[in-house]
Amino acid sequence: MANIKSAIKRVRTNEDRRQQNQSVKSDMRSYVKKVEALVAQKDAEGAAQALQTATQKIDKAVQKGLVHKNTGNRQKSRLAKKVNNLSA
Repeated sequence: MANIKSAIKRVRTNEDRRQQNQSVKSDMRSYVKKVEALVAQKDAEGAAQALQTATQKIDKAVQKGLVHKNTGNRQKSRLAKKVNNLSA
């Protein structure tokens, strides 16, 4: 454990940030899974609405630096393709 006051604060702030980042990333993954579940159920309307929310969550994670830009774009593209194939 750190003895220096600034190091103790650094440990605390790192833990707080880690938990916040974990929350955002978990929320993003949950919405991606919701879209995939609705696609599996062949619910085109619900999947389209869930896709919008999932896209926002992915963009927010990319903006915060939790997910690489290309990874976020790839996830959005694959989800959109699944939803579009469902309605076609």
